[in-house]
Amino acid sequence: MNHTIPARSAVKPADAWNLSALYPSAEAWEKGLSALSGLQPGVEALKSRLASSPADFLAVLSAYADYSRLDERLAYYADLRQTEDEGNSESRGRYARYVGVASAGQAAWAWLTPAIQALPQAFLEASLSDPAFADYAVFLKKLLRFKPHILSEKEEKLLALQAETNRVAQETFGILTNVDLDFGRVRTSEGLMPLSQSTYSSFMHNRDREVRRKAYMKFYGEFDAHKTTLASLYAGSVKLDKYQAQVRGYGSAREQALFPDDVPAAVYDNLVGTINDNLPVLHEYYDLRARALGLDELRHYDVYVPLVDQKESRHSYEEAVDIVSASLAPLGEEYVSTLRAGLLGGWVDRYENKGKRSGAFSAGSFSGEPYILLNYKDDVVKDIFTMAHEGGHSMHSWHSVRSNPFMCYSYTIFEAEVASTFNEQLVFKHLYDHAASDEERASLLANRVDDTLATLFRQTMFAEYEAVTHAMAEAGEALTVDSLRAAYRKLLEKYFGPRMRLEAVSDLEGLRIPHFYNAFYVYKYSTGVSASIALSERVLHGGAAERDAYFAFLKSGGSRFPIEALKVAGVDMSSPEPVRLACARFAEDVRTLRKLLKL
Repeated sequence: MNHTIPARSAVKPADAWNLSALYPSAEAWEKGLSALSGLQPGVEALKSRLASSPADFLAVLSAYADYSRLDERLAYYADLRQTEDEGNSESRGRYARYVGVASAGQAAWAWLTPAIQALPQAFLEASLSDPAFADYAVFLKKLLRFKPHILSEKEEKLLALQAETNRVAQETFGILTNVDLDFGRVRTSEGLMPLSQSTYSSFMHNRDREVRRKAYMKFYGEFDAHKTTLASLYAGSVKLDKYQAQVRGYGSAREQALFPDDVPAAVYDNLVGTINDNLPVLHEYYDLRARALGLDELRHYDVYVPLVDQKESRHSYEEAVDIVSASLAPLGEEYVSTLRAGLLGGWVDRYENKGKRSGAFSAGSFSGEPYILLNYKDDVVKDIFTMAHEGGHSMHSWHSVRSNPFMCYSYTIFEAEVASTFNEQLVFKHLYDHAASDEERASLLANRVDDTLATLFRQTMFAEYEAVTHAMAEAGEALTVDSLRAAYRKLLEKYFGPRMRLEAVSDLEGLRIPHFYNAFYVYKYSTGVSASIALSERVLHGGAAERDAYFAFLKSGGSRFPIEALKVAGVDMSSPEPVRLACARFAEDVRTLRKLLKL
């Protein structure tokens, strides 16, 4: 078999996404960028029209929507082209030029939000009651919620100009961990293999425990050598969150992060509290893992190696599409046929090529198609789940675009992870129901247990850590390498339980997680999978009403706040019940896996 990774120029058109729905050519994109830049000098003149009459107010909103839609279209094309081959200087230059123009546009429009906030209440109420404003009603209502936290025009402009500077800690962390740190090599049965951020997970899946141990200690040894710098970078990010919350008049950084989605702090606290109540079942799983691996003592480098050897099987890309299509049949013909046509007909960039971004994502914009980046491999069963996952995002975007005006079509991350993991639930059921043996069922179930652990329990641990570190900063406590490590070790001990023996360097994990530089969003993975489990059960065991309720959620886009949108679907995330249900399903999976493994 040929394992050569092709250059981007060698990728067949049928295996690449078709971006012509965004722009038919690079030249057309250049014209669009010139048009965006050409609109900016006229933005200032719109300020005087904002409050002159409802008709002029509507004209200003329309101009802003047109500008924003063009800006989004340019951004998606430039970003997607760059992800095809991140070493392509033409693509990198294109994206850099977009960022320059877009930043100027952001500064040019900085007056709009505070100016709308300053409009007389009677004027705003009259506008919102006018049917002509229907396409902007949700946008305005959401915007007006921020009125207590919006500053003067001059102050808003200053904050906008800080945007690039505010990314320094995050970008420096990325450069340090992805470029400057040298993790060396680890000897395996195949020889000396390079250890890096991207290969680390492969080492943790290695069946040879000594290989795992050496890779783990070498990996964290490099972080240990830079721990003070890493702690300083993370402390800087937390302090920035604290500063921004204080400047805008929020009670805390967490309150500021939850405010845009109108998520009560109780949702966050319910998640952490419910997961903490169910840690005994997680400890039961780690006990099962130790027994399955034949270990008296579980180490941190033992928690990722697969419990069940996966039987070798291959599924071509087209066969994977067939499996996903069959799995999603409970969602009806339109959903399946639309997604299938997209997966086979230009939505997806299918395979790895040199320079292509790793992993997978779905990029759904108002213009163009909901594009999907994959690095599909025909011998990796998880890639079928990834296809379904990203397809869930894409179909969420597809429905949102067709059901909402531009200014309120975009849904939140809180909702996004529901539609994607919902599809994974259905793929699992299909494969499990059609498994040929207990061995195959055990392999599928072991994977689901590990995935649920990673999404439900691990992300909640991360969320708890973020709450602890920000509370420390807001109470005036110093965030040092020692205090951060102590806080993280306490959580590791609580979540892993008595079967785990941690290494001295294990708590350095808290200094290497990139998600922490975008605080208070990882909890959404946990709430998302909880909601998807509850909703998939409703759809699979319900009828047309339950399926229609789920589609009402997909179509709501950004027209509702996420808690309300999910209530439409039939799940109440303001209650701890969905998280309890997810934990109960995890416990049932662990018990079934124990039986299948005869442990």
